[in-house]
Amino acid sequence: MVKLIILVLALFWAFTSAYSLPFVVFHGIADQCASSGVTNFTNLLSKLSGSKGHCIEIGNGARDSWFMPFKKQTEIACEKVKNISALSKGYNIVGLSQGNILGRAVIEFCEGAPKVNNFVSLAGPHAGIAWIPLCGLTNYGNVCFPVDYVMKSGVYSKYVQENFAPAGYIKIPTAINQYMEGCEFLPKLNNEYKDQKNAVYKKRFASLQNLVLIMFDDEEVLVPKETSWFGYFSDGSRKMVLPAQETTLYKEDWIGLQSLDKAGRVRFINVSGGHLEISDIDTNKYIVPYLKRSFWWNRPLI
Repeated sequence: MVKLIILVLALFWAFTSAYSLPFVVFHGIADQCASSGVTNFTNLLSKLSGSKGHCIEIGNGARDSWFMPFKKQTEIACEKVKNISALSKGYNIVGLSQGNILGRAVIEFCEGAPKVNNFVSLAGPHAGIAWIPLCGLTNYGNVCFPVDYVMKSGVYSKYVQENFAPAGYIKIPTAINQYMEGCEFLPKLNNEYKDQKNAVYKKRFASLQNLVLIMFDDEEVLVPKETSWFGYFSDGSRKMVLPAQETTLYKEDWIGLQSLDKAGRVRFINVSGGHLEISDIDTNKYIVPYLKRSFWWNRPLI
C-alpha cells in the first residue's frame, strides 16, 4: 500500500510539474521583441514562473507599431498565435502599454484562436488616451515632428486612421461624436456602438480566468493614467476622470468587465514608478503568480 501511494504521488507530481501554460508578450509602441528591454523582461518572467514565454512581433517592430493600423496588426497577431503549436492548449498574455490593445483584440476578435486564460496588462490604454503617446512630453526622435500636423489635419480622418496606429485608440473627450464616427478601432474593441453590441466579443473577454490591470502612480505617457484601469475622462471634460466603475462601459457591461469584476476575477493594482517602470519585486508579486505552472484541475480538457 505504501509503495502504491508513493507511486501515485510520484505520477501526480510528474504530471503537474510537467505542465504549464506558455505566455506571450505584446510590446509597446516604438519597441520591438528584439530590444534588450523586451527580451530581458520576457526571459525574467520565464525564469520566475517556469513557463515558456513568446514575444509576438508584428511586422518590423518599432516602425509598424507606429504606422500599421490596428486592424492589420490584429490579423497578423491572430495568425501568429494560431500557428504557434505551443499555444494550442491555451496561454496567457502579458501586455506592455500599446501592446494591450493588440492583446485584447486577439482575445475578442481572433476566430479559432487558442483560449487565453490570464491577461496581465501593464499601463494599457484600455479606455483610450487624449494625446499621442510619448509626444507632448519630449521629442521622441523624428516620429513626433508630424504630431501637430496629424492633430490639426484630423486624427479621425480616414487617412490618419489608416496610416497612424495610435489614432486607433485616441479618444478626445471633447470630440466624442467625431471619435465615434471616425475612430476605426477602439469603439469596436470596447463595444461602444450603441446599436451594434457584439455578444461574442463580450463573451470572449468575460471568459478570462483573471484580468490583472496594473497602473503606474507616476504615469505621464498615458493621459489619463486611469485608462490603465478602464477609467477615463467624462464626456466633454478634460479634467474630470471617472473611475472604471462609473463609466458606461462598466455599468452597462459592454465587454464583460463588470461581470469579471463581480466574479472576483479582476485585480486593480497600482505600483510606484513611471510608465512601465516596474520593479523586480512588483513583477514577482503581481505578474508571476498568473504565469506559473497550472495544476491538473486547471488544465484544458482538450
